[in-house]
Amino acid sequence: MVPSPAGPLGVSLLGCGEIGGILARAVREGRAGRVQLRYLFDRDPSRSRRLAEELGGGVRVASSFSEILSDPETRVVVEAASQGAVAEYGEEVLRSGKDLMVMSVGALADEDLLRRLREAAASGGSRIHIPSGSVLGVDGVKAAGLAGIREAQLTTRKPPAALAYSSYLEERGVDLSHLKEPAVVFEGTAREAVKAFPESVNIAATLALAGVGFDRLKVRIIADPTLDRNVHELRMVGEAGEMVTVARNVPSPGNPRTSYLAALSAIMRLRDLVETLLVGT
Repeated sequence: MVPSPAGPLGVSLLGCGEIGGILARAVREGRAGRVQLRYLFDRDPSRSRRLAEELGGGVRVASSFSEILSDPETRVVVEAASQGAVAEYGEEVLRSGKDLMVMSVGALADEDLLRRLREAAASGGSRIHIPSGSVLGVDGVKAAGLAGIREAQLTTRKPPAALAYSSYLEERGVDLSHLKEPAVVFEGTAREAVKAFPESVNIAATLALAGVGFDRLKVRIIADPTLDRNVHELRMVGEAGEMVTVARNVPSPGNPRTSYLAALSAIMRLRDLVETLLVGT
């Protein structure tokens, strides 16, 4: 997608939390390229109003999501809310002819939802965009997948505070508040990981969709009290060779569960939509 000759690419934002705020500020400051922020929408109207006030005017707060769907200038809707928001709004966005950028990628582990979104995109002549997020090597996974990937494992290490919110751990009676040394809190497939930690390992879904598969990508999550940032290590073996990447990401200023790099990757994806020179797959 490229902007129309008459103006910039119109983007509306679904979700005005940490990532949404970073993205909105980047668009207003021109760091996302030739992009115009059209509407803000959040299930909590006070959050969208606060963000609009911070941005200093010129951006609309949608009283209902239908305002965004009916806006002819909005060509991309960025979901920065939750997996539930992808399921609730994704199909109608795509059927309306608008592209959808998904940040809560773990929602796409639901095969039925993914199928419906693909069908909606085909019907609307639109596309689904998934930024690379907070992990390195997505381009390599996509390319290697063409030749075949035999095994892949993602190991994620996070400070306990970034995982303590999890109902998965609460249901199992796991208390991280007094943790003194690293502890493995999850081992399983990517499909299981994104359900257990819906706000912490969306990168597992991104890697799965890039070519590994939800049931072949193995995921380990480690709570590590010695860390002040999130660490993601990918190890992959395939017909094209072996790949090891390590990302040590600074958390977003307002939310330790979110990597700053994840927000930056969304900004870069928007820039790619309006650039004439594209780097990477």
